[in-house]
Amino acid sequence: MGRVTAPNQVLPVPPAELPSTLGALRAAGHQYRTVKQELRDNLLARMGSGEDRFPGIVGYEDTVLPEVERALLAGHDMVLLGERGQGKTRLIRSLGALLDEWTPVIPGSVLNEHPMHPITPASRALVDSAGDDLPIGWLHRSMRYGEKLATPDTSVGDLIGDVDPIRLAQGRTLGDPETIHFGLVPRTNRGIFAVNELPDLAERIQVALLNVLEERDIQVRGYQLRLPLDLLLVASANPEDYTNRGRIITPLKDRFGAEIRTHYPLDLDLELSLIRQEADLVAVVPEHVLEVLARFARDVRESPSVDPRSGVSARFAIAAAETVAAAALRRSGLLAGASAAASGGGAGSASRPEAPVARIGDTVSVTSTLRGKVEFESGEEGREIEVLAHLLRTATAETFRARLAGLDLSGFTAIVAEGGAVETGELVSSAELLRQVGTVPGLAKVLDRLGLGDAPSPEEAAAGIEFVLEGLHLTRRLGKDVTDTGRTVYGDRD
Repeated sequence: MGRVTAPNQVLPVPPAELPSTLGALRAAGHQYRTVKQELRDNLLARMGSGEDRFPGIVGYEDTVLPEVERALLAGHDMVLLGERGQGKTRLIRSLGALLDEWTPVIPGSVLNEHPMHPITPASRALVDSAGDDLPIGWLHRSMRYGEKLATPDTSVGDLIGDVDPIRLAQGRTLGDPETIHFGLVPRTNRGIFAVNELPDLAERIQVALLNVLEERDIQVRGYQLRLPLDLLLVASANPEDYTNRGRIITPLKDRFGAEIRTHYPLDLDLELSLIRQEADLVAVVPEHVLEVLARFARDVRESPSVDPRSGVSARFAIAAAETVAAAALRRSGLLAGASAAASGGGAGSASRPEAPVARIGDTVSVTSTLRGKVEFESGEEGREIEVLAHLLRTATAETFRARLAGLDLSGFTAIVAEGGAVETGELVSSAELLRQVGTVPGLAKVLDRLGLGDAPSPEEAAAGIEFVLEGLHLTRRLGKDVTDTGRTVYGDRD
């Protein structure tokens, strides 16, 4: 929001060698540029150097980003259309990195006015009187980004500004710009302003943005201030709101130079890359488990039981990975407590502590904790967890086939032949699971296919074995029972 900073945010300090007066600025050869010229020049410079133009944006390299770049080069304001969780806000915020790191401003100007291009009468008078001796300040690009989440209670005063009755009482006239308390948009002058979820703005409030987009001036309570604002205006919207509900007024849509459609990751590799980049994992989550979660998210999006108009956020898969990691950490803690209790006192236990490594059984926890992130079709009321559990099993089976197709897994089925069984679960340690299966022919090839390396830890080996057992069950080659204590028992189908 405007230039408001977090309580503990440390503002960057301008380098000492930057000019401190208007005369020194001119002597240094500085040229005034508009925000859109600045963005264009810096984008072209990054293209020429091969530098990453949009760090941290995954999956848009060949689709969305070229359209964004064309809009910036054309000097167009833009609206990003996409379902929730497609990274619209993150993409918008990344635009600020294309601004100059430091830009000169007139100290004390709430509109961030450039000393070579003042726009208010007071600043013009100040520049005229001080001339080259005018002291100047420097504004970091992190302070040139403003953002407002559109809500029904947003007012024109919030966005544009309002008349300050105290200043009127001090004797100023209504036509004096000094009587205005400026809102977020003008306070982001010479920067980038974003309106998230634009359709949620009341139509009468949207009207207030018309002049900002086209005439680049503002109106407050019927008084038109001829202040040539210099900014890039970017908005985000859900396409369902945009096209069907008519919540963005037609004149406002017409004033955006570019309409750019975002999307979810187009393929599995991009989904996985996004999870790896964004998830804050408190335990090791093997690649095959991450792949299950990525496939799960994609299957949920494509399910006829899920409302396609609301979408399934990329945050769904990210939160799923974090939940699975937390489940592995919880198992590690519980096993440590059980080991300490069995040895008769915490620190004296000689058993090796269980490292937190996620297993396929940990994924079950996501079906209940993440159901609130999914909008289901009305006919599925009461079946939400059942639907998600089915899709999770489907994703697990798909990953099993993709990872282990063509391998001889008869060594695993032989374990449970003739009445044998393997028990896993939250309180089954990796050592206990490995003891139950013993030496399994073909295990090394399985672990290699799962990306667990030549010398996996016992926890990683246990994760691989449990995945194979679950896959064999889902492909109808092993039976499976869940006990009253929550443990899972894999056995012969007969």
